[in-house]
Amino acid sequence: MQQTQRGLSLVGSGSARLAATLSNSDLSQVVDTSDEWIATRTGIRQRQVVTAQDSLASLAAEAGTAALAMGNCNPTDVDLIILATSTPDDLFGSAAQVQARLGASRAVAFDLTAACSGFVFALVTAAQYMRLGVYSTVLVIGADVLSRWTDWSDRRTCVLFGDGAGAVLLRASERDRLLGFELRSDGTLNGCLNLTYQAESQPLVGDTTIQTGTFQPVTMNGKEVYRFAVKRVPEILEKALFHAGLTAAEIDWLLLHQANQRILDAVANRLAVPAERVLSNMARHGNTSAASIPIALDEAVREGKVKTGDVVASSGFGAGLSWGAAIFTWG
Repeated sequence: MQQTQRGLSLVGSGSARLAATLSNSDLSQVVDTSDEWIATRTGIRQRQVVTAQDSLASLAAEAGTAALAMGNCNPTDVDLIILATSTPDDLFGSAAQVQARLGASRAVAFDLTAACSGFVFALVTAAQYMRLGVYSTVLVIGADVLSRWTDWSDRRTCVLFGDGAGAVLLRASERDRLLGFELRSDGTLNGCLNLTYQAESQPLVGDTTIQTGTFQPVTMNGKEVYRFAVKRVPEILEKALFHAGLTAAEIDWLLLHQANQRILDAVANRLAVPAERVLSNMARHGNTSAASIPIALDEAVREGKVKTGDVVASSGFGAGLSWGAAIFTWG
């Protein structure tokens, strides 16, 4: 079959609604902290966490359902589902569970792991399939349940993370709305932010031993991650803008991974983007990893901030370390 080059449009967005909220004051009952300490250092006031009834797949499916509804798309019309997550319900992958929950019986589904950069990596990956004409309707979901892997006795990290899921529906179009992108990784910096497996040896038979163990809570060198982000994120956004043939002055919205308000402010200042053009929902959600960009985008679309034709410059960055940027037009 001869494949044809095509473009893509972003036609729908959605996010999950979590019932349980942890305020900064709530956390002050768990660790030695305060609302003022957290807010002044991060910009976060509260975050949502899953309950015993929730799962990564249920959050992702809820976000996907909302995106499909906005895009007036039947689940059986979806060709591909990419689930960006680092916290699946099943280490073999949760995307197929999401496919089943959505009733998207025709869709190929797979997980993509790139931590806080995951949504941008997944968006760019989806675009390559669509530009080749392989798939026409794609659902990109970013979802993470970091509360599962948070050390609630460590105030340096437990105040940062929340759970959530966001999704974007892509459709093939003659005009390509993904205007430019750039992706990067640097494994030499992995130790700055990780969620590692701790192995223990277990004798099996004779001289043969195997590994048993489990994953450990998130650890982070906050100062190094901050330095990395404020240097690398503006650089990669400028590269993606160059590929798009645009300058920072020509974008309508700057949409960054919601890691820390200080990082958002520093990147915006570096690019000379006014504060009123920076999308931030960090105060309400905290850092939701791969979910943070699509959740913020969905809220901005539904609030009427991001309108059809608006140019959005987005960037994800975090564990790996990995970072990426994508410039797109909404609608």
